[in-house]
Amino acid sequence: MHKTLVAAAIAATIVVGGCSISNTDTTQAENVTMIQADNPFFAPSSLQYQTPNFADIKNEHFLPALEQGINEHYQQILVIANNPAPATFENTIVAMEKSGELLGRTSKVFYNLTGSTSNPELRKIQGIMAPKMAAHSDNINLNAALFSRIEQIYNSREGLEISPEAKRLIEVYHQRFVLAGAKLTEAQKQQIRVLNEEQSTLTNEFSQRLMRLSKEIAVVVEDESELAGLSATAIKSAAIDASAAGHEGKYLLSITNTTRQPVLAQLDNRQLRQQVWQASANRGLTGDNETASLVARLAQLRAEKAQLLGYDSWADYRLAPQMAKNPDAVYKMFGSMVPAVVENTQKEAADIQAMITKMGGDFTLEPWDWAYYAERVRKEKFDLDEASIKPYFEFNRVLEDGVFFTLKELYGVTLTPRPDLPVYHPDVKAYEMFDEDGSSMAIFYADYFSREGKRGGAWMNSFVGQSELLNNKPVVVNVMNIKKAPEGQPTFVSYSEVTTMFHEMGHGTHGMFSKVTYPSLAGTSVSRDFVEFPSTFEEDWAAHPKVLANYAKHYETGEVIPEALLEKLLESRSFNQGFDTLEYMAAALVDLEWHSLAADVPLQDVASFEASALKKHGVDIKAVPPRYRSSYFAHAFPGGYSASYYAYMWSEILAADAFAYVQTQGGLNREIGMKYRKTIREVGNSVPPMDAYKAFRGQEPTTDALLERRGLN
Repeated sequence: MHKTLVAAAIAATIVVGGCSISNTDTTQAENVTMIQADNPFFAPSSLQYQTPNFADIKNEHFLPALEQGINEHYQQILVIANNPAPATFENTIVAMEKSGELLGRTSKVFYNLTGSTSNPELRKIQGIMAPKMAAHSDNINLNAALFSRIEQIYNSREGLEISPEAKRLIEVYHQRFVLAGAKLTEAQKQQIRVLNEEQSTLTNEFSQRLMRLSKEIAVVVEDESELAGLSATAIKSAAIDASAAGHEGKYLLSITNTTRQPVLAQLDNRQLRQQVWQASANRGLTGDNETASLVARLAQLRAEKAQLLGYDSWADYRLAPQMAKNPDAVYKMFGSMVPAVVENTQKEAADIQAMITKMGGDFTLEPWDWAYYAERVRKEKFDLDEASIKPYFEFNRVLEDGVFFTLKELYGVTLTPRPDLPVYHPDVKAYEMFDEDGSSMAIFYADYFSREGKRGGAWMNSFVGQSELLNNKPVVVNVMNIKKAPEGQPTFVSYSEVTTMFHEMGHGTHGMFSKVTYPSLAGTSVSRDFVEFPSTFEEDWAAHPKVLANYAKHYETGEVIPEALLEKLLESRSFNQGFDTLEYMAAALVDLEWHSLAADVPLQDVASFEASALKKHGVDIKAVPPRYRSSYFAHAFPGGYSASYYAYMWSEILAADAFAYVQTQGGLNREIGMKYRKTIREVGNSVPPMDAYKAFRGQEPTTDALLERRGLN
């Protein structure tokens, strides 16, 4: 059926499109044929599971494949929408699931690479495609004939002889189209198109400015003596980075995507700490690459769109299909936690201020002081410091003997290196996942090291999504920004990076364990406030004694981390939780406040608005700024987490409750692991999220385990 549909779409392109191949222009047709023959995207990859053949993919392949992909997909949609036969699940919903093969194949690779291995040429294409992709989405979602067919099927779904998953797919499609504006008048639809195009253009520009800012704000240090406190390896890396950036003989301190900077915990030089922190916290407020104006306009146009769609605010619109349902539920969740979190944070601040005084400091605690003196408080309280831990956290051992070991113990799967598969960067490694019975399940790409052209943060994505309908097995990638050690030296990771590796593999296995029929319901295609549940659940295995004993081994001697040191590490997990929780909550509340604005509110001054939002919710502690300030809040503005950054905490309620339950069932064992895999990881969005959770847990979650996890009980 897919071949028939595509053939019809190609015919429609020739006759109807007018912008593809003219029968009277042989030269143009020959040129198009030549481009297609030389372009690897115009046919499915011959590699296992259609894994992209990165050895053949070049920058110049993307634009023609994306543009032709949009054209082909639109023609396929027109065939479905204008089908004279009565609307059925097969000829409408399933046909849509099978459409857009070229566009999907190309865009999955393109948008993965623009985030992980960007360059000026890719960014130029990204700018060209942003409004075109927005328009294409609108051409589908606002097609009246297509929605009429979907609504007919939706209204008759209870009487159809279809599977529960198929019924769920119908409901997901109907909700998606309604939220996109399918029920609006033609005049309103035109307004939505204009707003969507502007939003797409602004979010793309935001992302590109952030990428440029990451180079622009890096701190160059003249003399090695200023770097006192850093390890010899870190200093060598800073010298290499400076040389690569054209600052031979100097040292470069890169700025990560969050307000807090890892280097602040080690630098003895307070003036340099302040310089680094200010470079981070003030980015995007002024200059050629300022993003503050984009923040204000994006918040405004999203409010305008929400009003058109019948919602009071963008937050109301975004949360309607989520587990939270409305902003009030989120404000209530945070409001119930703020007093305890602030109290914890103030206690931590008092301890740090006392340490400043004890070490001879005659100044009040500032944001650039927190990490440095907190590390010294931790060392005093637990007789533990980061330097004593790192030799036991060598990157490869954490990945293979920690993350991969846990997957085998819980879910029975193994990952085997696939050096024969091409990769898109020398630092990337490919693996194949096998189930306990030896059957192959997925291809996994590990892209863990920072580099120029990679956006900040950590994430999971798919090159190929799972689908039994399309006979697709998943091809998944995990991306992080770990600082790679100089050539010939081991790369050590902090405990925070260890837990992030486990977290991202939680997302990765959500994609790789997926076992559904329809691609729109596969893997991580769930609500924002559920998608972080499987990943956060996976984090806590990093501290499980059996898992730790398997990966926390000295990089030179192979000695398992001493029991006394391990106990100190586990005891210290609750240390600084006030800070960690407050900086996250502050960012989530700022996000929600921006997106709770009404459509008639004028453009806001970013700094003033942010300060007011923090004060309103009682989280305005000077020494603990938000994890992201608005001007570099990639999740909330260019990313997909607008009005949804709260989702991490909402999901953590589920994760903490589930992990506590697992401990009552014997902890790290295959039986409970397989129950979790089958009820949560395999079902994707084929089951409503809370139904899936109750199928695993037997009841809805409580917040008890979360409070314990965060040290708030």
